[in-house]
Amino acid sequence: MSETPVNEMSFEQAMAELEQVVGKLERGDVALEDSIKLYERGAALKKRCETKLKEAEEKVAAITLNADGQPTGTTPVEGL
Repeated sequence: MSETPVNEMSFEQAMAELEQVVGKLERGDVALEDSIKLYERGAALKKRCETKLKEAEEKVAAITLNADGQPTGTTPVEGL
């Protein structure tokens, strides 16, 4: 697992590590205590991925269109 704090990871980093965590848990060859730690890390990684996806969706939703439906720019999204 990465030493990078979850809240500093990009979407891609969090997703890649989440895939590793899921793989380890699915194999079942991890001790119970380690499984609990992996599960907790996985939950944090999942939340990070969801947050980054939500941010991206809000940015896309903020794209403004002209009368012809062509993008003309973006509108700032509150909270970003």
